[in-house]
Amino acid sequence: MKQPLTIFWFRRDLRLDDNVGFYEALRSEKPVLPIFIFDSEIIDTLPKDDARVNFIYDTLQTMRSTLQDERNSSIAIFHGNPIDVYKKLVEDYNIQSVYTNHDYEPYARKRDNDIKEFLESKSIEFKTFKDQVIFEKDDVVKNDGDPYVVYTPYMKTWKRLFKDFDLEIFYTNSYLDNLIKNSRLPNLDLSDIGFVKSKQEIKDFTVTPTLIQDYENTRNFPAKDATSRLGPHLRFGTVSIRKMIKKAIAEDNEIFWQELIWREFFMQILWHFPHTSNKSFKSKYDRIEWRNNEEEFNKWCDGKTGYPLVDAGMRQLNQTGFMHNRVRMLVGSFLCKHLLIDWRWGEAYFAEKLHDYEMASNVGNWQWVAGSGVDAAPYFRIFNPTTQIQKFDKDLQYIKQWVPDFQELTYPQPIVDHKMARERCLKVYKDALN
Repeated sequence: MKQPLTIFWFRRDLRLDDNVGFYEALRSEKPVLPIFIFDSEIIDTLPKDDARVNFIYDTLQTMRSTLQDERNSSIAIFHGNPIDVYKKLVEDYNIQSVYTNHDYEPYARKRDNDIKEFLESKSIEFKTFKDQVIFEKDDVVKNDGDPYVVYTPYMKTWKRLFKDFDLEIFYTNSYLDNLIKNSRLPNLDLSDIGFVKSKQEIKDFTVTPTLIQDYENTRNFPAKDATSRLGPHLRFGTVSIRKMIKKAIAEDNEIFWQELIWREFFMQILWHFPHTSNKSFKSKYDRIEWRNNEEEFNKWCDGKTGYPLVDAGMRQLNQTGFMHNRVRMLVGSFLCKHLLIDWRWGEAYFAEKLHDYEMASNVGNWQWVAGSGVDAAPYFRIFNPTTQIQKFDKDLQYIKQWVPDFQELTYPQPIVDHKMARERCLKVYKDALN
């Protein structure tokens, strides 16, 4: 008779401590088999040297080593379609229940529903928990139960609810003895899943008291290395949102705190309006007649638009997988407004390149610059890519770092005249919206 087991399925929560679903699984009555699945539906479309896949792989190997050294246990790692992996697991083990944490993206919701149905057909319970956010789904809504579609009232309600929220940290150490005793669980090499070592790396995050305190004064200047680099770590769950909120509260810094709330705002928007992943929130914006010039799009991608601040941002992204947030707004606005290229093209490019890519925030921010989303910038707000230099990089430090050729004869002429592009944009938007 095979030993009855509980499975814990790691996904966007790659840490052993303060992990709600893992904590609950360890407190169940059966020994816990931890697993991770490199989902072929997701990773098979990515570049073979993708830094994010490398980061997930390296993080999992570190977690495996910790469990092997300290608990004579491990994490079983698989590659394939999750439903196929579960069919095999059900054959190989006597699984009583599967625990995991919620995921809110449209693909993940369908995947989890399919797996829940399959497991229940085998009399196996599927239990999921809130872990990657403080508030989710319908936790923060208006008095009539409708979701907020404007950030400021959402943020105020979020903060009011938080005052009565029990910010618990879920310490797993006392329960790790409940793991399955097997340090030789299935493992994979990067090459087994079709990937190679990336030249880019995902840096560790910095959340020092100084960074948090100075955040408001420094966060808009891309030449300063003054952002936390928390994005990928929240995205993949190598850090707990509860611990980060505790740090923000300890330093009593509203601006840093509100950045974390923005993330949850966009997540609940995607939850309530899953169509926004590929359609405009304001449907009339889907009537815009985008030019979608492929040659101009490629120049934008390569950082060769002839506008130094735009090009600096794109070259930073291509070389490092990171772009400063202030510059993200500018390059996004430039693509949609100056070049009249569909925001979905930019969103897809960022999805491939950004280490901290998270669908909810990426879609939310792209629709913001295009004017088509919730709480969006009005369509007639068009950033001037030249005056933005005066505001945010007047000493040209950032531009010199990423576009050293900007004063050379080889540097391209502007791809489009700002004044003409602005007028063209206003006309095209007005024709679509009226």
